[in-house]
Amino acid sequence: MMRILALAILLSAAPLVTVAQDHADNSSGDKSMILALESAWNQAEIHHDATAVAAIMTDTFISVDHHGALQNKSQYLAGVKDRSFQPEEIANSETSVYLYGNVAIVTSAYRTKGTDSGKPFVHHGRFTDTWVKLNGEWKCVADQETLIH
Repeated sequence: MMRILALAILLSAAPLVTVAQDHADNSSGDKSMILALESAWNQAEIHHDATAVAAIMTDTFISVDHHGALQNKSQYLAGVKDRSFQPEEIANSETSVYLYGNVAIVTSAYRTKGTDSGKPFVHHGRFTDTWVKLNGEWKCVADQETLIH
């Protein structure tokens, strides 16, 4: 009787192990996709490609920049197009992706180097991005940056 009970428990748990494994595989794929999107975002900003940046954001995107200014999507994209700000390098480090179903939070340190109105700068900071999976695609809904002095 105990063997039958143990076998029944084992057989009923097997699908749960498969579901957990599938979830772990999806989780890994989602994290990789989000990291790739973060990297593409950096490259698009270096090249002032507002169209590429816009493609990874929702229409309701909001941002708090490193000066504390609140920007909507169109305001953010105007900054990407601004040729007086010339980033030469944008590099992320210490990046983590936390998944909560169809929501992901990315935290990272960053370093941006370039010129702003002809004056050289190097920014070190941290950011938090909030991503939502909509219709099978990850889109950024919010961004917040903080300079580290």
